[in-house]
Amino acid sequence: MRILLADDHDMVRDTISAYLSSEGGAEITTTTDLPRAMKELEANGPYDLVLLDYNMPGMNGLDGLERALKANGGRGVAILSGSAPTRTAQEALDAGAIGFIPKTMGAQSLLNAVRFMSAGEIYVPVELMRQEAAAPTHPLIAQLSPREVEVLSGLCRGQSNKEIARDLNLQEVTIKLHVRTLCRKLDAKNRTQAAMTAKEAGLF
Repeated sequence: MRILLADDHDMVRDTISAYLSSEGGAEITTTTDLPRAMKELEANGPYDLVLLDYNMPGMNGLDGLERALKANGGRGVAILSGSAPTRTAQEALDAGAIGFIPKTMGAQSLLNAVRFMSAGEIYVPVELMRQEAAAPTHPLIAQLSPREVEVLSGLCRGQSNKEIARDLNLQEVTIKLHVRTLCRKLDAKNRTQAAMTAKEAGLF
């Protein structure tokens, strides 16, 4: 298996790479952002499987997925995520991803998933689909755009505007505007109250 792994978090990237290489016998190439991944695909692709971190620089939501799919010559491209909302998994699949991998997944399960996807099969954790089926869309979520949900997720994790901007590859001023809109939509006085409202509603 030739796998391209793109993730800007050193520990995650190195751990996954080492395990897939030692236990799965995979040939792993790693990069830290989408522009470097695109250059790697152009120079040495296609790969049997491309794993993209949903929040790394350059991704811009699922735009990066679409670009990687075109560059990988029809081979599988999957999304790695540590924090994206459950519905992002379905959006990724709808956009052509061959799988959606939570970073909380166990090592052996990850290896099995990678083998499955490398063989051309679509993979999504059963627990994720159960969550999606069991959780009706909350009225608050229905008011928000996908980008606003991502920003709200960052607020709930206690991230600063700068950190959220980095994760979503946006300008900090754009995040400030999203936070202002979120506060208005959630009837919150500030970002802390917006996060509390979301948590109390069970959104995150």
